[in-house]
Amino acid sequence: MPLTRETPLTDLPGVGPARGKKLEKLGLRTLGDTLDHLPQRYEDRRECHTLRDAPQDRPCCVSAVVAETPRVSFVRRGLTLVKVKAVDDTDTVHITFFNQDYIREVMGRGDSFIFYGLVERQGNLLAMTNPVFEREGTARFTGLIMPVYPLTAGISNNLLAGLTRRAVDDCLDGLPEILPARLRRDHQLCQTQFARKNIHYPADFEDLAIARRRLVFEELFVLTCGLAQLKDRRSAGEGRVMEGDPEDFAALLPFAPTSAQRRAMEDIAADLRSGRAMNRLVQGDVGSGKTAVAAFGAWAAAKNRVQCAMMAPTELLAEQHARTMEALLAPAGVRTALLTGSVKGKERKALLAALAAGEIGLIVGTHALFSQEVEYHDLGLVIADEQHRFGVAQRSALAEKGGTTPPHVLVMSATPIPRTLALIIYGDLDVSVMDELPPGRTPVATRLVGEDKRARMYGFVRKQVGEGRQAYIVCPSVEENGGGWEDGPAMDLKAVTAYAKELRERVFPDLRVGLVHGRLKSKEKEETMAAFSRGELDVLVSTTVIEVGVDVPNASLMIIENAERFGLSQLHQLRGRVGRGKHQSWCFLITASRSETARERLRALCATNDGFQIAEEDLRLRGPGDFFGKRQHGLPQLKVADFAADMELLKEARQAAEELVAADPELKKPSHRLLKKRVRELFQENGALFS
Repeated sequence: MPLTRETPLTDLPGVGPARGKKLEKLGLRTLGDTLDHLPQRYEDRRECHTLRDAPQDRPCCVSAVVAETPRVSFVRRGLTLVKVKAVDDTDTVHITFFNQDYIREVMGRGDSFIFYGLVERQGNLLAMTNPVFEREGTARFTGLIMPVYPLTAGISNNLLAGLTRRAVDDCLDGLPEILPARLRRDHQLCQTQFARKNIHYPADFEDLAIARRRLVFEELFVLTCGLAQLKDRRSAGEGRVMEGDPEDFAALLPFAPTSAQRRAMEDIAADLRSGRAMNRLVQGDVGSGKTAVAAFGAWAAAKNRVQCAMMAPTELLAEQHARTMEALLAPAGVRTALLTGSVKGKERKALLAALAAGEIGLIVGTHALFSQEVEYHDLGLVIADEQHRFGVAQRSALAEKGGTTPPHVLVMSATPIPRTLALIIYGDLDVSVMDELPPGRTPVATRLVGEDKRARMYGFVRKQVGEGRQAYIVCPSVEENGGGWEDGPAMDLKAVTAYAKELRERVFPDLRVGLVHGRLKSKEKEETMAAFSRGELDVLVSTTVIEVGVDVPNASLMIIENAERFGLSQLHQLRGRVGRGKHQSWCFLITASRSETARERLRALCATNDGFQIAEEDLRLRGPGDFFGKRQHGLPQLKVADFAADMELLKEARQAAEELVAADPELKKPSHRLLKKRVRELFQENGALFS
């Protein structure tokens, strides 16, 4: 029976039901699935060397004959060594296998094998450790560029490579081509058959590069097509026309807006008068003045006699926003109110009645703003602050609160993201970037501190508190991760609970030390952070729950333990908790790491306060994982593209996708039928959007 892409893997020799279940863990059920299971790296096995000429700086293939029966040594429980002596005409190599007892059954004196691994010179001897091997004469994976795949327990790379080889040999004919011929021609992309064959078994690395370029472009193109469709459909939605001149609003402010603030307000003003529903992200660094931009939106809504709702992630932050917005909007006659879980009884009933009657122009609160009991007179604008969790469900709830015409939506984020990456992460939104800080802000001084300076650092904390300031101390863990405090301050990983106890009892017994972490009840967390905000605590020991938190202008010192454990962007966010007041502020990055790479990352943070520059460096060093994990619900995982390495190709694919969707918004052309199907499959969690 001929093999097809639909052939179950369990129908193939050597698989069977047990291996079939293990392959399913990798998402592999059919032979065609293996074509999409891409190698994570490659081994160059094209050339076979003699032992004498084998390069010692990289793995290679050598052909040798087993000279003696393999010797087995039992070192200790769980550790067995198998020693093999092999020779060719030029030299002898001593091979060691760890915990591979079966070797003595498959290798006999006089047998010829191809070994792939690193040949090392140890004194006068040549040695190899755990090489991959094949019997000479029946070798399947020698003489080629060998793919190395992501694996799971019980599945070998040779098994996967063999299955993929069958798929490449038997299943590429008739493989559907989803990219239109003109697109391939314009962007110099190879056909899908060539790409699939050479991503698995390339003839040379040039063909591999051609294949990878096609697959990266395809993956990013399909993704950005889906996002472009989503954005197109949202922007096509009818929106109420609202007028509002940023210059008129600027005249009400007690300060002159920065040029970045003015640009963001102009973007919002253009959206509001366009007649389309606004879906905009204002992305700005810590302290860039996003609140004033949000206030412009609320002012414009009030000017057009509709209401604005502003949602914050915590009650404490909602309270802060309410105070700030009221101060900015009161001169314009806009009534601001606060609605949180703490507002109860008669006060809550009266507030809800005023909201329903249209007497409140701006309501600030948590997600309770969209609960069933809350009714709006005419909701025209929704502002979501730091809402990484502001997803499909919330947007649906908002649409219902806006009546027949959906409200305009403005999302605020203080997490700097490289602009090109933001276009993907927030691909369904229009993006305004605020990359300028108000004048007069003193940059936070950032220092790398080793364990040998800990005592001096504690002295500096005491000095700052003595001058009336406050300090944050952030740890990466809630509970101890091996070892105890008796092991000394340089624990493997600072645990916030044990560390807070130590600080209270032994380091700062005369200071007021608070503790907050994610396992506390919300009320406990908020009460502790509120006490710190009111100046009732000198030192707040915390996990990263304070990353998005209330402004405390009196806090002048941020200490981050085990700083090497955090991404640069997260460290920058934490650093942004200080430097909010008139005093010089400091950030100390504590590390005992000897890794030069880790220290290089931390030195990069010390060198700049520019969040966007830091985000670019973080993307280069760590990849996009941190950015993606925080916001985009249901964003498909990429298989081949690397955002750090493929940024230029991303721009190219995105532009092509937007042009194609602009010309054919619903992908109805016959030449786009398979593309439409692929987009729908990729966004299967939001399939209704692409039906």
